[in-house]
Amino acid sequence: MKAMILAAGRGNRLRPLTDHDPKPLLTVKGKSLIEYHIDALVRAGIHQLVINHAWLGKKIEAKLGSGVAYGAEIEYSEEGEQGLETAGGILQALPKLTDGKTPFVVVNGDVLTDFDFQALCQHTLAEGCLAHLVLVPTPAYKKQGDFGLQAGKVTEQGGLTFSGISLLHPDLFKGLSPGVQPLAPVLRAAMQNGQVTGVCYQGRWDDIGTPERLEQANRS
Repeated sequence: MKAMILAAGRGNRLRPLTDHDPKPLLTVKGKSLIEYHIDALVRAGIHQLVINHAWLGKKIEAKLGSGVAYGAEIEYSEEGEQGLETAGGILQALPKLTDGKTPFVVVNGDVLTDFDFQALCQHTLAEGCLAHLVLVPTPAYKKQGDFGLQAGKVTEQGGLTFSGISLLHPDLFKGLSPGVQPLAPVLRAAMQNGQVTGVCYQGRWDDIGTPERLEQANRS
């Protein structure tokens, strides 16, 4: 199994910190956000990683290199300065991620979590299921949740927040055209067909989306 770390976001809400460094290279207690993910994925037995990048992406390549220092093998998917959004970025990287039949793990590069990725490695997608999402309780700074969870199936409305961590089947992207595309509409379409399962994770999860949240993560 392979994993993709999404690292192409511009990080506008984190400016001016992200004017000179890409968001996944911001540090918490001396270690970059993306390095926490790499270490966690390798601990879970996932050594083959794909990282997409856009804004200041060459700095990510310079920092991480081939991945050998982390016990990983890293391939990069370059999207240009503007990026392709999540679904567009994954679609472009699919040939690096899967043989077209094998699911893969995806994680947002700008979150901080102690989630054990081995749980996704051991999860088997049910017949016809296209995605398995890790949801979290909606944090106080959000007005409402993203999705709901009923009997293991993810619903379009509810009080839970998508963590940015998932196990995806390549068929989720079947029929999509290359280009800029967000992931949420793709997931919602699959939810309407009952093809998305999920779990609610109660452990540590922080969305490092603002300078204040970054500062708080460094204090905690």
